[in-house]
Amino acid sequence: MPILAIDTSTMVSGAAIAAEDRLIAEVLMQLKLPQSQVLLGHIKEVLHIAHMDKKDLTGIAVSIGPGSFTGLRIGLASAKMMSYALDIPVVAVSSLEAMAYHYPVPGIYIASTLDAQKGNAYLALYEYNGKGFDEKKSVCVMNFTEAVDFCSKLDKPVVFVGDIAQKKADIIASYKNVSLGMPHLCMPRAANVAMAALPKFARGEFANIMNLEPVYIRRSEAEVLWEKRHAQAKAEDMA
Repeated sequence: MPILAIDTSTMVSGAAIAAEDRLIAEVLMQLKLPQSQVLLGHIKEVLHIAHMDKKDLTGIAVSIGPGSFTGLRIGLASAKMMSYALDIPVVAVSSLEAMAYHYPVPGIYIASTLDAQKGNAYLALYEYNGKGFDEKKSVCVMNFTEAVDFCSKLDKPVVFVGDIAQKKADIIASYKNVSLGMPHLCMPRAANVAMAALPKFARGEFANIMNLEPVYIRRSEAEVLWEKRHAQAKAEDMA
């Protein structure tokens, strides 16, 4: 049951192929290049490495956010296109949940974080239950320093993962009971999306690609600026 997994929630571009509990192949790149330029190439490359044709795939797993507004749209559009062309189902996976799969370790919490701009972070807390992850704190937007302070007071050690955690490693280092994940176990990976999605494929938890949308949590900066300018122009017209 080979599936293709895609993660475009950050600057990391990744594509992986997995079957049951086995990772077959993965292509991962962490460079500041637009997802629109690299994702389809990575999908072709990972199929080549796995010695598979796209027609061998039985499903597609895709991270749906939160994360980069543009990156998520590109990843989801690619998943929908392939799903429609190949007539195979799609499973949607939270970007934050997928990152928790870096540390399937009992007795700790995983703080999955992604940059929400202006010093804020998308944050969710997870705990490994022996098979998957329980969500201990649902996704929210929080000032990153406040998030670290909150996690430092929890009853178990907390490992931070995600792009903003890497950028603000000095803040994490200044608190007790929290630590930063290793560089290779910190950023989103398509392999993690695959591992999170496989149980959902087994249960038949497929997404409806006709209405599946990215999970943004908050509006993009462009939307906020447009609203401000629109309100200002309307006020000036009424003056």
